Amino acid sequence: MTPYYEHAGITIYLGDCRDILPTLPKVDLLLTDPPYGIGRDGQRQSTGGHGGRKGYGFLGWDSQRPSRETFDSILRCAGASVIWGGNYFADYLPPNGKWLVWDKGQRIDQSDGELAWTSLQGALRIYTLNRVALLLDGADHPTQKPLRLMIWCLGQFPNANLILDPFMGSGTTLVAAKQLGRRAIGIEIEEKYCEIAVKRLSQEMLPFDEPKPPAQQVELFTPQGTRTDAWMKMRGEEDEIIEDAIETVERNRGAA
Repeated sequence: MTPYYEHAGITIYLGDCRDILPTLPKVDLLLTDPPYGIGRDGQRQSTGGHGGRKGYGFLGWDSQRPSRETFDSILRCAGASVIWGGNYFADYLPPNGKWLVWDKGQRIDQSDGELAWTSLQGALRIYTLNRVALLLDGADHPTQKPLRLMIWCLGQFPNANLILDPFMGSGTTLVAAKQLGRRAIGIEIEEKYCEIAVKRLSQEMLPFDEPKPPAQQVELFTPQGTRTDAWMKMRGEEDEIIEDAIETVERNRGAA
């Protein structure tokens, strides 16, 4: 099958992953965020005290989950797997210890975090990243994950050189792989998202180191479990950075 896009180790196929997967080689890592079957393929624009929500047209691709047969086929393609929204597929996936958690860094009337199932045994890992990071990425897709989150996911698998995302969306997995100098294959059924992914991949990127926990997180709590002054200061500085980022995004939108 002819790729929709192919450059510098990154390949995109436009089509149904059920048709394309049998033509692909086995990969080192499956990293994907499939449809959950909860109708989140679009949303109405809204405003609010926390910045509101961007509007997306409803395309219908989240009306149902992929079948068990589809899941079995994508899992067979990879040596290791990370599936965001794994809690929606508990009846498909074997029990494993090393879940990944995205803590969204805010406690508002939206979800505090999201879960990813992995094929690995080991300790659960949490990455805290404020959801405003999506504004900085552009938020081109209604269920898009932040670029820094996907780079962190890849950091859990340092020896994975070929990555597969069969539900590619706007291409964040592929952009993360490109920034880390890894090869990746994406499959997407909606051409509009293939176009967005190609545009993102075509942009010049600064080198991006895999995220490391800041040194000041070493002592977040006293032995009694209370928050320290240093921790509170760190959170205050983080809030200021977030507010500045939102203001910058809004100014850029106004100038466009």
